[in-house]
Amino acid sequence: MTTTDTNPVTAVVRTEARLFVREPGAMFWILAFPVVLLTILGLIPAFREPDASLGGRRVIDLYVPTVVLLSMIVAGIQTMPAVLSSYREREILRRLSVTPVRPVTILLAQIVVHAVAVAGAVVLALLVGRGVFGVAFPEQPWGYVLAVFLTLAAALSMGAAIAAVSGTTRIAQTIGTIVFFPMMFCAGVWLPVQTMPVLLQRIVEVTPFGAASQILDQAARGEWPSAGGLMVVALWAVALTAAAARWFRWQ
Repeated sequence: MTTTDTNPVTAVVRTEARLFVREPGAMFWILAFPVVLLTILGLIPAFREPDASLGGRRVIDLYVPTVVLLSMIVAGIQTMPAVLSSYREREILRRLSVTPVRPVTILLAQIVVHAVAVAGAVVLALLVGRGVFGVAFPEQPWGYVLAVFLTLAAALSMGAAIAAVSGTTRIAQTIGTIVFFPMMFCAGVWLPVQTMPVLLQRIVEVTPFGAASQILDQAARGEWPSAGGLMVVALWAVALTAAAARWFRWQ
């Protein structure tokens, strides 16, 4: 990887951003698919009707935070680990280790690129939810931003941990797929967490995306996210980051 930028970190981020934009699959699944899914669900008439069991809210109101989480899951579990494992498998990281651009710079660049993509997906989901289906913007915006930040940290650290234990791209994709579907369930993609039986809610709330679903929903309703939910997500982010740092190998 060559560049004339005097700041190697900035140069690598720009290069990784260009490579990311050239991957239509990643762009679609992170940015477009969550909004497409939200639109499809919003076209179901029953999902647009107020539900007394949800306190007068509609099912579509619950799905805006869910598709936000879906974007993070795709970025953290499916896309980023495959890229990092590919770089290791092709010995790009090893070659970088003898240049001024350290391999850790690649990791930082991947985190920045995927974080920006997810941020775009969050904005798109909120705008489409509001503009097309009348879903209110989060009533506690700062609590919502905090919940998004912590959850994104957990999602990307999970991706780094998957990349750490994956020697090849194929292994990263296999592990990512195994983790992907349970995390989607915990996030409420098939059944919103708020509509799950109480026992099942308690179980998924100890997972990063189950807890994230609850704190995002609380912020959307105007409450400050619960300390317990924030702590669960933060602990997952710290634990997964430590695991990635412990197991990650550059070659």
